[in-house]
Amino acid sequence: MPAVLVERDGEITTLTLHRPDALNTLNVDLVRELTDALDAVDEDPGCRVVILTGSGRAFCAGLDLNGYDDDLDAEQGGVIPMFERQQDIAGLALRLHGLRQPVIAAVNGPAAGGGLALVCASDIRIGSTSSVYAVGFIRAGFSACDIGVSWLLPRLVGTGQAHELMLTGRKFTAVEAERYGLLVDLAEPEELLERARSTARAILANPPLSVELTKVGMWAAVESDSFSATVEFENRQQMITAMTEDRGESTAAFLEKRAPRYRRR
Repeated sequence: MPAVLVERDGEITTLTLHRPDALNTLNVDLVRELTDALDAVDEDPGCRVVILTGSGRAFCAGLDLNGYDDDLDAEQGGVIPMFERQQDIAGLALRLHGLRQPVIAAVNGPAAGGGLALVCASDIRIGSTSSVYAVGFIRAGFSACDIGVSWLLPRLVGTGQAHELMLTGRKFTAVEAERYGLLVDLAEPEELLERARSTARAILANPPLSVELTKVGMWAAVESDSFSATVEFENRQQMITAMTEDRGESTAAFLEKRAPRYRRR
């Protein structure tokens, strides 16, 4: 049975973490299959938006504490294989963050530890009213700084709130997650995926390169500490998009009150 389900619907690809009996916890199979799926999506010219969700009652409850299933014995394997495994897991956040397509996290249930990291690394986060969240790592005996959370969470919810969540490792509700700014919207469980698809369709109404460059630009602005450098970067994005065929098509479709027909040119 695959640990990640891939479903393509037009220009939207839905990736579903699929270890429902284990709350979609991260093991070697899920990490490998999700890595491969993200690589394939990044190379797929027909995919413009990604939705990430989970099977069953959880989004992802973090690392599988019953065993990662890679036959890595700490005494026999040593530090280097353990570090390589850590890099593989952390690489998921880097791939999501660096994917050219916007990623919408449709958080259908508990998102803890590595699951919360996947939520944070997405571009838009919509949660089920039944979803719950926790940094998690620290409660399992590790540092709370893992899989990009120490960089992403403060930028999403603010430094003070992130520090409290990271140092306590406490659970927080979907309502709290929305209030903190982690989630942009809440939906009833049965409406969650359609809400994510509706958001995806709104993104598809914009020119492909404009969307891709906006994702690059908005995260670059978050990482930059220079206002003037950010404005210069924006200027160049505007010039690039202004010279595309799709920019003209976008204007024509608006004036003619019809759906645009983009060609990514």
